[in-house]
Amino acid sequence: MKSKKEMNLLTFLKKYEEQFSAEKEIIECILISFIVRDIPVTNKGIISVLISKLEMTNDIEQLDVLRNCLEIVVAHPSDC
Repeated sequence: MKSKKEMNLLTFLKKYEEQFSAEKEIIECILISFIVRDIPVTNKGIISVLISKLEMTNDIEQLDVLRNCLEIVVAHPSDC
């Protein structure tokens, strides 16, 4: 069962569903990995994973998508 924090972020992501589908998919994958591993879902945790992914890729398109993900997570009004 998803916690209120996870549901809040998923609801927040719905407004990006059409415009940023790749970004939404990446953020959802991060959320799922946190849930499966029983790691608390926080903006700080998501941002840490995104920064790690940014540091590990050289693909220009992927870098743009990851930067957009960071902007979306940072724009989320609360700590998930």
